[in-house]
Amino acid sequence: MEYSIKKLSKLAGVSTRTLRYYDEIRLLSPKRINSNDYRMYSQYEVDLLQQILFFRELGVPLDEIKKIIWSKEYDKILALQEHLSALKAKQEQIEVLIANVEKTIAVSKGEMRMSDEEKFEGFKKNLIIENENKYGKEIREKFGKAIIDSSNAKLMGLTAEQYEETQKLSEEIKSLLKIALEQGDPASELAQKICALHKKWLGYFWSHYSKEAHLVLAQSYVDDPRFKKYYDDIAIGCAEFLYNAIQRYCG
Repeated sequence: MEYSIKKLSKLAGVSTRTLRYYDEIRLLSPKRINSNDYRMYSQYEVDLLQQILFFRELGVPLDEIKKIIWSKEYDKILALQEHLSALKAKQEQIEVLIANVEKTIAVSKGEMRMSDEEKFEGFKKNLIIENENKYGKEIREKFGKAIIDSSNAKLMGLTAEQYEETQKLSEEIKSLLKIALEQGDPASELAQKICALHKKWLGYFWSHYSKEAHLVLAQSYVDDPRFKKYYDDIAIGCAEFLYNAIQRYCG
């Protein structure tokens, strides 16, 4: 069965403008253009659009989706299995937050009590699930299962004050990192202060600190596109700058 651009737009719930844009960037092109200059899509393009929309739901940028689905190694079944795993992890995150909100409502009504630790338990669990979904496989290969499990347990054991401190440290590091990058010297006093703050932040999650492990983590900030994006979203070049600063700090 073939679909015109208008029919496919209605079927998939996306605008015709979006479909034209996908064609323009060579992400999804129609099978053919008929004598009336209408774009016509076959079953293959319909299935491919479904895959693209799965990736979009998971927040993958269009340029990354294009690389994935047009790669010679692209495996549709494997991609669907990965989609399913990601969606299940997302479902688990939502369920944890729902349970936390329900408890909070019950507390507000005076139906139950909730300790300060419990108030933040859902956020901490959510953070662990998110990290496991994004980086679980890689960090276990680098640091070992026992260390990561210990780190997760330490995170769950943080008090409300300690958890809040990790958030403040994270924001301070990002704020100072942007300034230090503009100064351009990874060995500067400010850059080395950031590394010390980074070490302090790690102390809330790691059961044991070592310079070697710190360097391995810093290396992933430039090698892993996901980590690199996190820091380069602050300002382009932040990931490499932080890596260079940590190299000097640990050296």
